[in-house]
Amino acid sequence: MTRNAFNLAMTLLLVGVTVARSEQATFQSATVNAARGRYEQAIRRADNERQMRIQRAARPYLMYLGKARDAAGKRGDKTEQAKLAREIRRVSQQAKLDPGGATRRSGPTLKTRYGELEIFPPDNPWNQDISKRPVDPRSDQYIASMGRGKPLHPVFGTEWQGIPLGIPFMVVSGNHRKIPVKFTYAGESDRGPYPIPLNPKIEGERDKFADRHLIVLDYHNKKLYELFYVFYRQGGWQAGSGAIFDLTSNKQRPAGWTSSCASGLPVFPGLVRYDEVVEKKRIRHALRFTATKTQRAYVYPATHHASKYRNRDLPPMGLRLRLKAGYDISGFPHEARVILKALKTYGMILSDNGADWFITGAPDPRWNDEALHTLRRVRGRDFEAVQTGKLVTE
Repeated sequence: MTRNAFNLAMTLLLVGVTVARSEQATFQSATVNAARGRYEQAIRRADNERQMRIQRAARPYLMYLGKARDAAGKRGDKTEQAKLAREIRRVSQQAKLDPGGATRRSGPTLKTRYGELEIFPPDNPWNQDISKRPVDPRSDQYIASMGRGKPLHPVFGTEWQGIPLGIPFMVVSGNHRKIPVKFTYAGESDRGPYPIPLNPKIEGERDKFADRHLIVLDYHNKKLYELFYVFYRQGGWQAGSGAIFDLTSNKQRPAGWTSSCASGLPVFPGLVRYDEVVEKKRIRHALRFTATKTQRAYVYPATHHASKYRNRDLPPMGLRLRLKAGYDISGFPHEARVILKALKTYGMILSDNGADWFITGAPDPRWNDEALHTLRRVRGRDFEAVQTGKLVTE
């Protein structure tokens, strides 16, 4: 072998060894990272489960402490009252609970496999009793523009043409893997990432002309994730827009921002759900509805409009309607009466463009579709608009 051939062979050998070592190091690094990821995930899951156990035990104790503190205040025993207040703060801190939870009324809740999840605080706009609010001066014009004789129309139930009828939702734990999403309207969307489950439930499923909302609630972190017009394409998730809401806060979207619907409002808190109507027999929040033609304006609690029309007789996004107090609901089946009672107490909020008088809910195979269809006996003229704030036109 010549010297040149020998040198070339040695060079190739050294390169091969270096590449092999590099590949081995990469493999070892990936293996270590994966093992570390599994370990950290297990720790987070254990921490979440431990925190849940502490919170379950702390809630009744805090309720007792709150009553005892209030009783001490009524007796004028300031020493005992201060002592109990300190204990409330200590337990609340340890359990990571709101110290006001010892006495405050809770907002509406969703029953999940992890426990009850509060859907926004009790003073959130969605959860406010508006039965005594004054009627809006333009109520008659708004109602007329949507059709005084048109029926209320529930667009939720069991299924329609083999597809679940309504807007579905999913609940995940706090350590669920989050995935990046690419947005069409990125400037008004929350970047995420979003905790999208495998084989997620999407509104309309295979129907590319549906709004295709994807809604996920993170139980442990108390977050609501919503996506509009979502698809899985080219190896990744894409959506028209997306919004993330803190379920413990009343914070709104920035003024002028959309969400997963045209009003800038969340979708989930306005859905009619089977667990509320049939199991709890009470809805404690406003519903959401749509209108065909809306005004280029919005009113609280909305933050966005989606119209070119400046006609002041058209309804603005965020408009709140209530069923008139004198409307007789006694002849309706139970499911419909629960919904109509909520419409008298909490009303419904114009949240999106769509067909007039359509109210939305979550699909469930247990719905009684015939009972829901009786809601069509209610007409536009049976509602009135209430005042909720100043009209924002730009």
